[in-house]
Amino acid sequence: MASTAHFSEEEMAELQEAFSKVDISGNGFIHANDLTDVLKAANLPLPGYKARELIQNLTTTGDGRISFDEFISIFQNLKSDDVAKSFRKQINKKEGICAIGGTSEQSSAGTQHSYSEEEKYAFVNWINKALEKDPDCKHVVPMNPETDDLFQAVGDGIVLCKMINFSVPDTIDERTINKKKLTPFTIQENLNLALNSASAIGCHVVNIGAEDLKEGKPYLVLGLLWQVIKIGLFADIEISTLIALLREGESLEDLMKLSPEELLLRWANYHLENAGCNKINNFSSDIKDSRAYYHLLNQVAPKGDEEGIPAITIDMSGLREKDDVQRAECMLQQAERLGCRQFVTATDVVRGNPKLNLAFIANLFNKYPALHKPENQDIDWSSIEGETREERTFRNWMNSLGVNPRVNHLYSDLSDALVIFQLYEKIKVPVDWNRVNKPPYPKLGGNMKKLENCNYAVELGKNQAKFSLVGIAGQDLNEGNRTLTLALIWQLMRRYTLNILEDIGGGEKVNDEIIVSWVNETLTAAGKDSTISSFKDSKISTSMPVLDLIDAIQPGSIKYDLLKTEDLNDEEKLNNAKYAISMARKIGARVYALPEDLVEVKPKMVMTVFACLMGKGMKKV
Repeated sequence: MASTAHFSEEEMAELQEAFSKVDISGNGFIHANDLTDVLKAANLPLPGYKARELIQNLTTTGDGRISFDEFISIFQNLKSDDVAKSFRKQINKKEGICAIGGTSEQSSAGTQHSYSEEEKYAFVNWINKALEKDPDCKHVVPMNPETDDLFQAVGDGIVLCKMINFSVPDTIDERTINKKKLTPFTIQENLNLALNSASAIGCHVVNIGAEDLKEGKPYLVLGLLWQVIKIGLFADIEISTLIALLREGESLEDLMKLSPEELLLRWANYHLENAGCNKINNFSSDIKDSRAYYHLLNQVAPKGDEEGIPAITIDMSGLREKDDVQRAECMLQQAERLGCRQFVTATDVVRGNPKLNLAFIANLFNKYPALHKPENQDIDWSSIEGETREERTFRNWMNSLGVNPRVNHLYSDLSDALVIFQLYEKIKVPVDWNRVNKPPYPKLGGNMKKLENCNYAVELGKNQAKFSLVGIAGQDLNEGNRTLTLALIWQLMRRYTLNILEDIGGGEKVNDEIIVSWVNETLTAAGKDSTISSFKDSKISTSMPVLDLIDAIQPGSIKYDLLKTEDLNDEEKLNNAKYAISMARKIGARVYALPEDLVEVKPKMVMTVFACLMGKGMKKV
């Protein structure tokens, strides 16, 4: 094991993130040839000769692989090297980068961690606008973007819970947020609720704990907030509004396979093309002169041809400004007239900050898509299946585990099985990565490489994981067969959930009967009247067995006066379910199911709720 004595928790998290960017398999190793890429991702680019020198001197596992510990050893050696010293000087000189010392005793030896002042400024302004009328946030909002108000404001968990609901409404039941007379215990509950709810909407929170948020660690706070904000900005992209973006020979299914970033780029280029302008390839270097933004604003601004919406004329005279920053400022003044100035300053535009410019564009799209259904285009909307609740739950679960690449479209993003292999390793099924074809795939025969991966994924499921995969072939995964792909994903999620219980129980195997038995014994021991016969029990539709179990695990946590317990109609059942799911997360259970799953008694999702609560309950024993 490599010594980590000179690294703070923050720096270790940063190094792990850099390593993971190249370790797409997620198996904890990279190939020696990829060392240069990892060092670049860790903000330590080296000349080729230096990297080759390091590889030659490194003792690897014998097959050309480098473990994370070995990578840490390399980085640690470089910290005292002249190359590392000079690089640290360079990044500390960059405008907009704030360097802070680590918070551990070891970090006082000189470890530094940087974060973006621009991102802090942008996120503070976005939160101020989102929560300006929320009475529960008046103790911290508005925050001063010029100070470190943000890092203190997230400490009680209220702002984070509110921002999660702002991005994905109704994720957290407001009744479960502790808002008054806060104590260390109730603050901990709020932070548990925020983190587990963030995970449920697809945020990767593995390296973030409640203490990190309570202490306001800048790097982790900004990282979590960006995930929450980004999910919210992309949540409302409706495929039906994007029909105008279809290219010749494409179907709506093809459009659905694009990532949100790719969709926004296509949307911007659609309007730029209509304006007779050059297309852009990114939201960084290609937008630095603000010219593309000017023409995009002019294209999407209301023309007054819709009833009740007045025209807004964009003043294009700022294009004549010779100074890039001044031109960007003039452009943003026009964006402000549309109510879309958020996220970027003129300097952010000129520097080409990709993260903030992406947010700027997403916000503009959400307010002014300016897309109209093309004439003479007959689309059979009934043939286009939107994402189901089950699919969204699975996708969010995968993303919360930090799979790489991120899953945007459940089927097309699994067509090469790379994500599935990462999930196998999460459930302790070893993957022979020498058998896995990795991108970039060749133009000719590329799909055959993906199919080989899918065949291997099915083989692993049958032979190693012992899954029931009757009638499922690699081709089904490769072609995105919905029913058969979901059958595999469900078994992966189920095994993941059961593995957590086995880890807590010292390796003892767990099945549905054991979980049901534990639930009933725990309810009886706490003097509760509720019981369940199985995960299909109709009584679960009221959520009372779940609520009683939560109260049995953490006595006094459920406020029964907020609930209807008998003769419930559908609305009252959903009301109870929303409270139950949020309360489960509040006491520390990482639940991915949705309230509707309880009301409709979906056995698969119900099982995960009770299993997660069992895991929480067993930890208290």
